[in-house]
Amino acid sequence: MIGRVLALLLLLTSGASAQEVVRVVYLGIEGDLRYEPQRLYTGLLLRDRHRPLDGARLGFRDSRVLGRSLGVSFELEEVLATQENLEDALRAVHETDPLAILLDLPLEAMEKALADARQNDLLFNIRDGSNRWRAENCATNLFHTPPSRAMLSDALAQHLRARGWTDVLLLSGPTEEDAKQVENVRRSAAKFGLRIAQEISFEQTNDPRRRDRSNIALLTGGVRHDVIWLVDDYGDFGRFVPYATYDARPVVGSEGLRPVAWHWTFERFGAPQLNQRFRRLAGRDMASEDWAAWVAVKSIVEAVTKAGTSERTAVGQALRYPNLYVDLYKGVRGSIRDWDGQLRQPILLATDNAVINVAPIDGFEHQLDTLDTLGVDRSESACRP
Repeated sequence: MIGRVLALLLLLTSGASAQEVVRVVYLGIEGDLRYEPQRLYTGLLLRDRHRPLDGARLGFRDSRVLGRSLGVSFELEEVLATQENLEDALRAVHETDPLAILLDLPLEAMEKALADARQNDLLFNIRDGSNRWRAENCATNLFHTPPSRAMLSDALAQHLRARGWTDVLLLSGPTEEDAKQVENVRRSAAKFGLRIAQEISFEQTNDPRRRDRSNIALLTGGVRHDVIWLVDDYGDFGRFVPYATYDARPVVGSEGLRPVAWHWTFERFGAPQLNQRFRRLAGRDMASEDWAAWVAVKSIVEAVTKAGTSERTAVGQALRYPNLYVDLYKGVRGSIRDWDGQLRQPILLATDNAVINVAPIDGFEHQLDTLDTLGVDRSESACRP
């Protein structure tokens, strides 16, 4: 009996050692300000973002059974570079010849990584929602798992239209990020037939001469509107807007009802099981950034399965294949748009502790795929397959 057990163990060990190792690299920046706690002068912690490494780790853990059936062992290598040695880090990553690279990079580093990329690299943007990487700076080997800002604003606009809240008071902050998002709100409003009743900018100031720019009741009075769409990237002002407006109106956008890729309270389509697995792994709730890293890994594994090989060119073709579907745990299977590399996906509309709706909203149709009602469609895109 003991001899049989030993023989079985030797067989399993030899089978495991014969597995092909497929490596995926996570590339981030050491000391990235995005992951530094943002405290106010009073010591309050408004944002405490975590690197999405736990999402990627969970993706690889979830793929173990499928990997064994394929004879493949998927491995994650975690690389943190500095801004100064990013080129050296990229060169070292390329020398190890990974199947794909997950990019968790700020703007300047993202530009450098894309400039230094090889033609057949498979790059996954797991962080940036700006439209530029899906428009004038799109690349055939770059894929996006976070929703674009255009997708997020379209989801919210669909909900407002469906509710009949068509007159919008647009209240926005002074930052460059705020200005970019305001452009998305305008585009989404026009797309879904909303009327921006007025655009008002606020300032975070204690100057009594500027109180008309910081007093919420003054800012939101004097104009007829159904809803307030708040754009506040920093978040210090916007948290005081709900329940302080001149008229009793719902607040959406940066506060109140928010469009997100993922939410820890989602209770359908297997989402509770995914949230529980993540919580056991990371000791915290799954955020949209974690989900983007998790689904990037899941997409890579599905593409290897579809291609029947881990050869990079074949996997890249499989990623853009129309019939490559990825289970998103959102009720529909996602696929990648072949023109801009964006992962099609529903958007959750959530408060702090509940998911209120899921876009695309019933009634909004598309000639090919309802998910393409969210974001920039093929006919509008500057990218081409």
